[in-house]
Amino acid sequence: MKEAIAILCAGGPAPGINTVIGSVTKVFLNAGFNVLGLHGGYKTIFTDNPDFEYLDFVFADKIYSTGGSILRMSRYKPKDSEFKTDFFVKNNIKLLVTIGGDDTASTANRLSRFLADNKLSVANIHVPKTIDNDLPLPEGNPTFGYHSAKEEGVRLATTIYEDARTSGNWFIVSAMGREAGHLAFGIGTACHYPMIIIPEMFNKTKVNFDRILRLIISSIIKRLILNISYGAVIISEGVFHFMSDEEIEGTGINFTYDEHGHPELGNVSKSHIFNILLQHRLKRIKINVRSRPNEIGYELRCCRPIAYDLTYATLLGTGIIKLYKEGKTGCMITVDQKGSVIPLYLKDVEDENGKIKPRLVNMESERVKLVFENNLHYIKQSDYKEAKKYVPNPEHYDFFKILNW
Repeated sequence: MKEAIAILCAGGPAPGINTVIGSVTKVFLNAGFNVLGLHGGYKTIFTDNPDFEYLDFVFADKIYSTGGSILRMSRYKPKDSEFKTDFFVKNNIKLLVTIGGDDTASTANRLSRFLADNKLSVANIHVPKTIDNDLPLPEGNPTFGYHSAKEEGVRLATTIYEDARTSGNWFIVSAMGREAGHLAFGIGTACHYPMIIIPEMFNKTKVNFDRILRLIISSIIKRLILNISYGAVIISEGVFHFMSDEEIEGTGINFTYDEHGHPELGNVSKSHIFNILLQHRLKRIKINVRSRPNEIGYELRCCRPIAYDLTYATLLGTGIIKLYKEGKTGCMITVDQKGSVIPLYLKDVEDENGKIKPRLVNMESERVKLVFENNLHYIKQSDYKEAKKYVPNPEHYDFFKILNW
């Protein structure tokens, strides 16, 4: 039987997935392999009837520049006890290419060890994917899909900001980011939003709704001092990752709950939560400012990849055959600033529990400091006198005091 490779995608979509699938398919077909595309991530690969199809050049050539994923995705995370060798033996699989985030990579790492223990030589090479940009790649290397998602987010956020200016309102915008604020920071910086709120900025104090609301109000008051009646705030949903269930339930929002009793945040608009709480707080302190919620999330994940990600994902996809021929396995593929393909071994970026550590926004970088110190609007000590026209205690809304900076 002809040697084969298998490709699977797991987690959530990101622009450029089809570019990777198409590129991997083309180069391995050219090298004489069969290429199998698995549907549903890890969901059926260990069952008696794995859901897969053979991929050909025409198929690969049709999909490489499109958004979404032609291979259906799943967040299913198999236990070690579910692992079986049948699919790999029956189809003469020599390489498993996984496309996904940290959970997908961690599962691939566990599976590689299982196959090796069962005397089966199947290489595993992981392609890091997430619009959150939070995988621990070398400094300056984005995850593919991030720049395309940011571009689409900037398009939407710019329109929202123009609406704010036109209507004289404020908009409270929530952006995706499981526990890191890269996307919100990137969009907010590009759109000159007067306030950007990401979990990493709470590096010297605790994240809670009170501090988030005071940061928003600080920006509103500063703009009122400047005689600007409108504005927009972008908040990374990652802030919820650092809050307790009690803090979240204390909002009074009617949540549904998962099987472990935790509020299901995926079923509600995060921007709605922030906006409702803000309006209650503004009414309490008698500041008459209208605000509206807006969620930026799922519409970013399947947009058409921009030229940057088309090129980047193509290099990642074609670079896999180089690593495979060199005998590399148990690694993520990376491409450095010079375009060189370099393996990043999972064991070097996982914690003591085998979990891939997320890459957070570096608050000490000059790039981040420039934005937070110079391109936002907020109350500081020199504004106290004028801020007293709106609140009796302006120091309570001092940006630096709120964050304990």
